[in-house]
Amino acid sequence: MNIALLIIFAFALIALFLGIRATHGKKMNVDEFAVGNKGFGTLFIFLLIAGEVYTTFTFLGGSGWAYSNGAAAFYVPAYICLAYVLSYWIAPKIWNYSKDHHIISQPEYFASRYKSPILGLVVSFLGAIALIPYIVIQLKGLGIIVSEASYGGISPIIASTIGAIIITIYVTISGIHGSAWTAVLKDIMILGVIVFLGIYIPYHYFGGVQPLFEAVEKIKPESLTLASSGLSISWFVSTIILNAFGFYLLPNSFSVILSAKSAKALKKNAITLPLYTLLLLFAFFIGFAAIIEIPGLQGAEGDLSLLRLTIQTFDPWIVGVVGAAGLLTALVPASVMLMSASIGLMTGFYKLVKPKATDRQQLFASKMFVFAIILVAFIFTITGGDALAILNIMSYSLITQLVPALLFSFYKNRILNKIGTMVGILTGVGIVFYGAITSHKLIDFFPNIPHVINDISTGMIAVIINFVVAIVVSLATNHLVAKEKVDIDTLVA
Repeated sequence: MNIALLIIFAFALIALFLGIRATHGKKMNVDEFAVGNKGFGTLFIFLLIAGEVYTTFTFLGGSGWAYSNGAAAFYVPAYICLAYVLSYWIAPKIWNYSKDHHIISQPEYFASRYKSPILGLVVSFLGAIALIPYIVIQLKGLGIIVSEASYGGISPIIASTIGAIIITIYVTISGIHGSAWTAVLKDIMILGVIVFLGIYIPYHYFGGVQPLFEAVEKIKPESLTLASSGLSISWFVSTIILNAFGFYLLPNSFSVILSAKSAKALKKNAITLPLYTLLLLFAFFIGFAAIIEIPGLQGAEGDLSLLRLTIQTFDPWIVGVVGAAGLLTALVPASVMLMSASIGLMTGFYKLVKPKATDRQQLFASKMFVFAIILVAFIFTITGGDALAILNIMSYSLITQLVPALLFSFYKNRILNKIGTMVGILTGVGIVFYGAITSHKLIDFFPNIPHVINDISTGMIAVIINFVVAIVVSLATNHLVAKEKVDIDTLVA
């Protein structure tokens, strides 16, 4: 066993210990499991939300996008920073309502706001469908990182299996507490590793960041500008706007909002997190450096640029530390995703089927959903296939179909009712599914449409149509909703 693999295993055991130890002195119930009894202060909220940014994407996708797609990669820090700015106003509204109505999950929030358990059911399944591919990405990424960093000492499948076991153990034991404590170790590691690599590699090979980009400009100048079509300016802007509004609609991010101790803690994080997100630029520096130093990586191989350049540059023990950081960037986000998806299904589906379930039964059901979700994710991890590719493409576009429902939920006399909201969401989801399966764009229906419109994100187009449909259906069914309310009030009286 080489030194790199020993270091990676050591950190895996530390993460497992911290995850299990997190429940010390706490009596675990549904509230503690799901949202830490709404007791997390500014630091833990910071670490958990940051954990949704510094995932295996930092190690694989971030540098890989810079390597393969150049300037288009900068949409990532742009939309995340904008999401944090928007959260200054949005997150406290969600938290205040959820605290007043004892809400612990995203499906419960929408079901309560629109007085529709069926809408909660729709949101719970939508959240699970959107998160499973992200969990798969973390497990696959973990396998690749550990395998590469251990110089092939352990296979990707075995690494992914061990990671899935570790995540399952501490999520079922500690819930969100396990994620919070391992996030402390993860953020210390990622901060040190990504900054070190992002500074050292440009200076080691090129003498600085500016000479790095000058070298890239000579060899591959097109990577420093957005394309005229495809990943163009209109794609860039529409994707940033769509993803910024959708960032906190991912069930894992939504759960972190609900776990905060106060609205003030969320506002503090909205102010500081954009600066922290800029560290993603260091991952991009590594990807651009790899264009020069490791040419010829094709397709998905571009995601290996950071690891290949690290192995080429450093001794095995440093590679082991980098691999350990990569391991943690998979464990923490995947654990929050797993926990939030299971709680969403428990509150949106299980409580609808069994409304009188005790707290103990709800906690047990949540843990059973944990096992079911990780099993499905693991099967996709080891089999892959076209279905996974389609889900990956549409995950973010799917969850952002909740944007109109969220924004209008803040108004007491809202334009959208529960029927219009559900029809709008289902319409948007249908468009996303159709676009992902057929790969059709607007130009396939309107051949003369300019590229500036055709390149707009499919998810954005789906949200716009979703919004229009929701308004039209709401206006057409307001009398039905009003009559239903009168009938219910009469029965209660």
